[in-house]
Amino acid sequence: MTLLERQGRAIDILVNNAGGVRGQVGRPIEEIEPADWHAIVDVNLTGAFLMAQAVAPGMKARRYGRIVNISSGAGLGISLTGIQAYASAKAGQIGLTRQLAHELGAWNITVNNVAPGFVRSNPSTERQWDAMGEAAQERLVQSIALKRLGSPDDIANAVLFFASDAAGWISGQVLSVDGGK
Repeated sequence: MTLLERQGRAIDILVNNAGGVRGQVGRPIEEIEPADWHAIVDVNLTGAFLMAQAVAPGMKARRYGRIVNISSGAGLGISLTGIQAYASAKAGQIGLTRQLAHELGAWNITVNNVAPGFVRSNPSTERQWDAMGEAAQERLVQSIALKRLGSPDDIANAVLFFASDAAGWISGQVLSVDGGK
């Protein structure tokens, strides 16, 4: 029983939204220190594992739960940042999503993944956007079918869908919310 459950509170929906690159920038593989690799993998992959592990017993006991992981388009392809650990951790999170969907499905717990495209949503993505320069910004936007960047609301709407009863028979899926890459 988790601390929250001992206090009479149950967790029905978990959204694993932690992530990022821990201030790192793209560098050649031979320059990556193990500590730099682990810092990114820990926040993007290990954190999602530990949170799911923490809520699973209570969800199993109630025979209900929704786990939604937020990965990245980098987990399906390559990272715009060139950071190997980020792309690898987000791909690993997609694998974790699929594995947990099969493990937890017998208890009516769905596990799904939202893979956002580039969204200007925080200081880190603003710095990345600015560093691209106007020409690269325009190329990025033109590579998107809808010819616009996504917004935090675009991502939130996908999460709300996976957390809802409307997605009750959907599990182990990755939804690319990227404007049509």
